[in-house]
Amino acid sequence: MKKIITSESVNIGHPDKTCDTIADAFLDEALRQDKDSQMAVECAIKNDKLFIYGEATTHAKIDYDKIAIDVLKEIGYTNNFQIIKEIGQQSPDINKAVVKKRLCAGDQGMMFGYATNQTPEFMPLPIVVAHKLMKQYEAFRRTTQIFYADAKSQVSVCFDGNKPEKIVTVLVSVSHSEKLSAEEVRENILKNVVQPVLNEYKGMYEETKILINPSGKFTIWGSFGDSGCVGRKIVVDTYGGVGRVGGGCFSSKNATKVDRSGAYYARYVAKSIVANGLANECEIQVSYAIGLEKPISLNVDCFGTNKVPQEEILHIIENNFDFSLENIIQELDLLQPIYKKTACYGHFGRDEFPWEKIKGLKFEKQINEVLKNRKNS
Repeated sequence: MKKIITSESVNIGHPDKTCDTIADAFLDEALRQDKDSQMAVECAIKNDKLFIYGEATTHAKIDYDKIAIDVLKEIGYTNNFQIIKEIGQQSPDINKAVVKKRLCAGDQGMMFGYATNQTPEFMPLPIVVAHKLMKQYEAFRRTTQIFYADAKSQVSVCFDGNKPEKIVTVLVSVSHSEKLSAEEVRENILKNVVQPVLNEYKGMYEETKILINPSGKFTIWGSFGDSGCVGRKIVVDTYGGVGRVGGGCFSSKNATKVDRSGAYYARYVAKSIVANGLANECEIQVSYAIGLEKPISLNVDCFGTNKVPQEEILHIIENNFDFSLENIIQELDLLQPIYKKTACYGHFGRDEFPWEKIKGLKFEKQINEVLKNRKNS
């Protein structure tokens, strides 16, 4: 059956992504000084005002204003910002529920992890291409004075079943100087952004419809064109609308917040299942309760692509992975200051992060035989 799947990405100058980046920069600084920091300091932005708010229980001395201003300047803002802060400590009730002999989940919730073998990144093709367009744009705009940090991409891919056949539509909207005409914007972006990315997918884009700045002018950008706050791009951050997403965002949260760490571990498990040849596609759902060390539910769905019975895959997961919070933090090394890099271009499909490694799995002998026979047939 033919179907079209569309995913989007946004660049660091989009106000939501700006806020994600600032919040994760706060988290990184806290972890540099105190690995036991409990952080959930967020922000919101509009015009020349930045609101910083949330909870922080940490021994770290964090200069929130300086960190925020440094990020804003790095993005390309030249104006001064008024910064308004409202930051308290984590609720003692929550802290006592989390910090025990063994760490426990800081909240309830359900998280999802997904993987597919349709791309080398083990990610759905539409979100992979959308992120590549934004990375390419970011590299290009840094070489000019006439393109700015706020940008979006959107990619539609036609599938035959689960196999991507062709890239149907590419949409890119970028902020730019008033000196540029619409045609000059189109020529620059087509040559320096779209074509370099599409050239990686020969045979899939010959008939692709390409839309560049269909709104016309895009000269008012970032917080002066829109408002932003942390956590509003959860689909961009995950799988681009393929697979499900959990109830919470990632940015600003340290690893005891299972919205983040549980989702990272679920991706790690799903990717390892697919990479080890047990299925072409895999989605893991896990749920936690505040104050408990281990999850309260675990589910696996391979959407009929599993090479061995799904019950066996669940058995393999239970014998190869430990979803307790303390193990997740240790196995994935989540106390390192790595989070600012996650804030833009997706949290998954990027080998630089520890949850993207592939774990070699121990199978029972008969499962290895089934996989071997299927490969040879």
